[in-house]
Amino acid sequence: MTSWYTLVVLAVAAERLAELVVARRNAAWTLARAGVEHGRGHYPVMVALHTGLLASCLLEPVLADRPFLPSLGWPMLALAALAQALRWWCISTLGPYWNTRVIVVPGARLVGAGPYRLLRHPNYVAVVAEVAALPLVHTAWLSATVFTVANAVLLTVRIRCENTALTGAVPA
Repeated sequence: MTSWYTLVVLAVAAERLAELVVARRNAAWTLARAGVEHGRGHYPVMVALHTGLLASCLLEPVLADRPFLPSLGWPMLALAALAQALRWWCISTLGPYWNTRVIVVPGARLVGAGPYRLLRHPNYVAVVAEVAALPLVHTAWLSATVFTVANAVLLTVRIRCENTALTGAVPA
C-alpha cells in the first residue's frame, strides 16, 4: 500500500473528528433550544460502520495485496474529494442545525438553500459516494462492496428516522 493513501485515509479520519467537534457544538446549541433527539439506537451502529470503513481502507490493501491502479484510483480519489466538498457545503448551509445525530428543534424551518435546493438529503449523497469511492482509491473492492451494502441498510433506517423527525418542521 502506498504511504500517500494512508495519509488520505488518516486525513479523512481527521475530517471525521472535526465533524464530531462541530456536531457536539451544534448539539449543545439545538438542545438549548428545546431540540429533541431521535434515533439514538442506530447512532452507535453508524459510528461503528464509519470507523470500520476507515480501518478496512487501511487493512485490505495490505492484507489482500491490492495494487494501486491509477485508472481506478485517481477518479475515486476525485470522487471522494468531491464528497467531502459536498459534505462541508451541507454543514455550512445547515449551520448550527447540522449534526451527526438527528436533533430537531420544534417549529424550526426546513432549510431550502445550498444543496438542499436540489436534494432532500444531500449529505447522504456525499456519504454514499465516499463509502464507495474511498476504498477503491487503493483497489479495496471488498471493503467498498461490504461497506456500501451495510451503509445502504443503515441509511434506510437513518433517512426514515430523519424524515419522521422532520415531519413537524415548517417548510422553507
